[in-house]
Amino acid sequence: MGGAAAALVLGSKLVLWSVYAVGIYFACKFAYEIRIYAIVNYGYVIHEFDPWFNFRATKCADARRNGKRSLAHGTAPGRLEVERPAASPDAPDVDSSSAAGSPATSPGTSTCIELGALTAECSGTWSAGVAAAAIMARCTTFYFWTRALRPDPAVADGRATKASVVFGVLCGLAYVYMVAAWGGYVFVVNMIGVHAAALCACGRYTSKLHRAYSLFYVIGTLGATRVPPVNWAPVRNLEQMGPLLAFVGMQLLEYVEVQRRARKLSVLQVQLLRAKLALPIALALVGAAALLMQFGYFGPLSARVRGLFVKHTRTGNPLVDSVAEHQPANEQADSTASTTAYSHYLHHIYHIAPYGFLLSLVRFTDANLFIVLYAGTAYFFSNKMAPHCPPCSARLVILLGPVASALGGVLLGAASSPTGVAADQLLVRPVARLGSRILRLPSPPATGAAEATAAEGAEEEEEEEDRSGKDASASAKERRKKGGKGGAKAEAALGEAWSHARALGALAMEGVELVYANPVSCLLRIALGAYAVYWCVPRGREFYDYSHQLAEGLSQPQIMFKAKTYNGQEVMVDDYREAYWWLRDKTPEDARVMAWWDYGYQITGIGERTTIADGNTWNHEHIATLGLILSGNEQKAHSIARHLADYVLVWAGGGGDDLAKSPHMARIGNSVFRDICPGDPTCSKFGFYQGGQPTPMMEECLLYKLTMHGQRGIAANESLFQHVFTSRYGKVRIFKVRRVSLKSKKWVADPANRRCDAPGSWYCVGQYPPALAPLIARRKNFAQLEDFNTKRSSEDEAYDKEYHERMSGRKGPSDGPGGGGGSKGRPGLWYLGCVGAEALLGEERTYSGGADGSTLAEARAFAKEAGSRYVALARSGMDGHAFAIPALPQGWKAGSLDDAGCSMPCLDFQAYGCGCADELCAEAGVRGEEHVRRWAIYEVVAKGKKKAKKGSPKDEM
Repeated sequence: MGGAAAALVLGSKLVLWSVYAVGIYFACKFAYEIRIYAIVNYGYVIHEFDPWFNFRATKCADARRNGKRSLAHGTAPGRLEVERPAASPDAPDVDSSSAAGSPATSPGTSTCIELGALTAECSGTWSAGVAAAAIMARCTTFYFWTRALRPDPAVADGRATKASVVFGVLCGLAYVYMVAAWGGYVFVVNMIGVHAAALCACGRYTSKLHRAYSLFYVIGTLGATRVPPVNWAPVRNLEQMGPLLAFVGMQLLEYVEVQRRARKLSVLQVQLLRAKLALPIALALVGAAALLMQFGYFGPLSARVRGLFVKHTRTGNPLVDSVAEHQPANEQADSTASTTAYSHYLHHIYHIAPYGFLLSLVRFTDANLFIVLYAGTAYFFSNKMAPHCPPCSARLVILLGPVASALGGVLLGAASSPTGVAADQLLVRPVARLGSRILRLPSPPATGAAEATAAEGAEEEEEEEDRSGKDASASAKERRKKGGKGGAKAEAALGEAWSHARALGALAMEGVELVYANPVSCLLRIALGAYAVYWCVPRGREFYDYSHQLAEGLSQPQIMFKAKTYNGQEVMVDDYREAYWWLRDKTPEDARVMAWWDYGYQITGIGERTTIADGNTWNHEHIATLGLILSGNEQKAHSIARHLADYVLVWAGGGGDDLAKSPHMARIGNSVFRDICPGDPTCSKFGFYQGGQPTPMMEECLLYKLTMHGQRGIAANESLFQHVFTSRYGKVRIFKVRRVSLKSKKWVADPANRRCDAPGSWYCVGQYPPALAPLIARRKNFAQLEDFNTKRSSEDEAYDKEYHERMSGRKGPSDGPGGGGGSKGRPGLWYLGCVGAEALLGEERTYSGGADGSTLAEARAFAKEAGSRYVALARSGMDGHAFAIPALPQGWKAGSLDDAGCSMPCLDFQAYGCGCADELCAEAGVRGEEHVRRWAIYEVVAKGKKKAKKGSPKDEM
């Protein structure tokens, strides 16, 4: 009977693991299929901007591997050299990531396997792992980290395990791979550092944790420093100081742990030794940091990291504020924006993940704490974006996707404890118990991660009892030496009471387990599990179908898109690739193309030509120089461009073209060349009036002339910029720069004028030709707000203050030196009053935003266009909210509000109030609901016409 029982137990295990394997297989299959819509619908096209850099790096790496010495075109002369050797010994080996395209090795399938393993390790059961894999994500480094912390029943007293060494090394190697392949490595190292610190703070420090973290950090950091763009950033940049401090603290804790085992120290003695060592070490670290700061050793928080903690478009860096992921949505206040974003990208997982999070809180283990911290951190950062820009929030919701999948898997697959639900507790375990009872077999033992969980709990109890016994023994000996028998008796009584309490708790748990494992209870659990399956199957189909619909929608590329002509015919607009192919086929190989930095990767990847700037240009001053050229007049722009480029490429035709980006170009340029927009850091005069009429500054600039060439009688000066190409649907125009300086071109191309970090390296800092030396001398290096290594002058402080005030709307275009004095006359509006509730504006109202909510002239034009007699405004900075109201509600009375929020000045008529919204209301001292408003209501009248009564400027409107 014993042999038959063992065979049945083994058979049941094989069946269970077969089910798990089938689940993982289908999860990987679905993950692969859902990622190929782009290929099925559009062919082999790289859709976005940034992946073109990976593509080009892969080609270089492949050429190096095959012994070729081909050259890949790069950027000039921003941060990288004009042409970089592909056979560089320091180039990151990313070809293994980019070229892996088979179903078995694609990111989709590896993602599922890695997340499934991570969830199983943290939750303690492969049921949860399979469920999470079916949802999605990618976490190799995180899995190795949590696996390194799995306890070993054979190791006691907090000593290191073999797994902590092996998987600590693997974790470090996986991290190095991530550094070379993905820019989000900073999040990974900080997430592991936070987890390690949290374990120490919770009193769960062991030598196992020390080995795992130390090996991960040492190997990972040494490997990261070998990636040229990263260099020594892990031990210099502030955003990576936390993991470094955790590493130092870990060494201190391990020294004390070694002393504890060697000298058999009590808990109190351990804490005293820690404090005794921590104080001088902390003082030494503070002193060393203060000394190193004097030499500018530490790098500041990057502006993009800082942008996660401040109001978007308020970082103080116009280049960072221009990036789409940092732009707030210019839409009506929507308190459900974040909910909409999460529901859009996560679907049903958005609703079940919180329950998985609550279940994870109940089960406290080293690995499970990681899931809890990961969920909180990812939610915080993704939530920083979602309310402000739902379309852009996908960038940071990516952080939440893996852990949301894991938490969904925890609920669906359950944890191996009585608190779990779904597959494990409602189906797998009760069926196994009933089967063993019917066949009179022993209860099925825990396996895999669940066995490790039980071992961890037993190990903790054993350590606690061992330490308590040692502490009590040591304390009793000390008290007996001092003659304190009473104290020893009291301590013994307390220890006995604690033992009784633990015994009662264990007895209660045994009682619960007896009821829980009762055959009737098992049948009820199976019935509930069957109902859960019945309920989940249709929702699972919904989730599957929705995932494919969303995947197909997200697979639409930016580089090409479908559109309809005026007669309804559907066409494929492929203008961008058409323009890049023209560069490849019709221009010399050494041609240099000037365009805004967004398109740099595509120019080099598709057009195979050198670009002046791309997304890898880490030089603010160089981007500003490009902004200076594009925002300047033709003659001035040509005098600079002839030394840098042979061709100029612009995006035209609306829909996010260069004119839409033009305000950012001027602001970035003005941050270095202050004479572009004197006294106005936001360059408010570089734009368009209502109706699309350009301002004088815009009308004269090179960008406007090139973009609008051939339309409305506008043409570029052909003696300076010769038009050579316009794409089929007018989305791209290319101009040839006339009278290019061959002397400057030869000087830049000369290898002797390149400054590389190592001989033959691909990482080279470009230099400008000598002819531009006077221009470069004029540049004022941008002093970033967060850069404490740069001494900021009073002029920098004033500029930064002015920038923030104008971006927040506390100052308008007419304020300050050079502002121009504002608009004159009357805008043709009559002030009626101010209200705080939107409902008081009536139901028949039409919404608009942007300048319509911040300037009276725009608001009046909006109301007239909507055919409305009234308009209400609530300004929120340079933009705002507006409602066109055909008729005020019956019985409406002018609002009695007259606080500071109602009087916040309009941008064009400073003497009149445009109300306030959100942060602007807070600055005015207005408090209330989350999205507080003050609506200034006006009646549209003929311009220059007055009402009969006279009053304040506000009334006279």
